Amino acid sequence: MSWIILLFAGLFEVGWAVGLKYTDGFSRPLPTLLTVAAMILSLALLGLAMKELPLGTAYAIWTGVGAVGTVIAGILLFGESMALLRLASVALIVCGLLGLKLSH
Repeated sequence: MSWIILLFAGLFEVGWAVGLKYTDGFSRPLPTLLTVAAMILSLALLGLAMKELPLGTAYAIWTGVGAVGTVIAGILLFGESMALLRLASVALIVCGLLGLKLSH
């Protein structure tokens, strides 16, 4: 169950990272409220997952899911670059995440 909680924590991290783009420097109330809510949920779920998972593994996977998800969201929502080197770098992060999961 901790792994599922950690996955959701990472997805909420993507949510708040993307939300930051829509807050316009925290000047838009609704996007700001949703972004802060996603931040709180992300950290709360990370804390729950860490009750059973090692600190280093949980934190690395949380940030990795957030990083990969944010890159994908940037491509899909904002037309960011899909350069081969960029995608290969994201693939390396995914390999690292899989390695952490398999070594646990």
